[in-house]
Amino acid sequence: MTKNRRKLICCLAILIITAICSLFIGRFQVPFDLGSFSQNELLANLVLYLRIPRVLTACIVGMSLATAGLVMQTVFRNPLADPGVLGVSQAAGFGASLGILLFSSSVAAIQSLAFGMGALALVAVMLISRWIKNDHILSLILAGIAVSALFSAALGIVKYLADPINQLPNIVFWLLGSLSNVGWSDLRQVALISLPFLAFFWFYRWRLNIHALDKEIAFSLGLKNKNELQFILFAAVIVTSAVISVSGIIAWVGLIIPNLARVLSGADSEQTLPFSMVLGALFTLICDDLARTLLPGEIPLGILTALLGSFLFILLLVRKKRLA
Repeated sequence: MTKNRRKLICCLAILIITAICSLFIGRFQVPFDLGSFSQNELLANLVLYLRIPRVLTACIVGMSLATAGLVMQTVFRNPLADPGVLGVSQAAGFGASLGILLFSSSVAAIQSLAFGMGALALVAVMLISRWIKNDHILSLILAGIAVSALFSAALGIVKYLADPINQLPNIVFWLLGSLSNVGWSDLRQVALISLPFLAFFWFYRWRLNIHALDKEIAFSLGLKNKNELQFILFAAVIVTSAVISVSGIIAWVGLIIPNLARVLSGADSEQTLPFSMVLGALFTLICDDLARTLLPGEIPLGILTALLGSFLFILLLVRKKRLA
């Protein structure tokens, strides 16, 4: 058994233990005595209909965002890239805010608009990048900056028009990210879209290294073409839009987790992607546990991921400085 495999098994074991423990912690404490579930229907419903779907959704959200972040960083050859580089996060935020503004009580409409706007951002970026006569990667980044700015401005307009008493607090809370209202229907929605693409990336991971090569080298090897690159980005954006439509904007997972995975596994994407999936799920799950236990009222998940993510980022910078 290789060293990386042992590390991965260890991380996976920690994730499983954390997931099991997460079922028993929260504002309503659940005893470890399994016999109490048969005697207390309220307790059983709490675990079955609230805790289990929330834990599983947190894992899928973390896996999806971390995988999408790794793909973006590999394709753009930039360790600071994340799904927001193509304007997906901003577009999904605008879609959800528009849904809250127009359909305040419809969760389905809010999630559908968030997902639809995220997908629309991808289409817009692809179309604009084709019009730019420049390096394809550079044109994608430039188009992403433009689309991101556009949707950020549109989001500002929606927040300005929103009712400051009823609608604006809901918009702000959604933009900060939360899994507090997640149930089995939300889990099914995320799983049906995300898991097939995550499976694709799992089997495709050996080929991701090709996209880290210079364009000329990859072209000379006959291994890289524009359609393949666009499909990879499409898959990463769809996965991101799917989870954001349910969880809200969860910052830093797609940025910090792939970099942390490289520290443990090296730069080979075939090794890094499994670590990114496991660490992304573990990081998001731990942050969600803290969000519902630190204070009597629930802390938005995006605040904790940004707080812990920035702390991990500082540690990585210090480590890199020492190694240099």
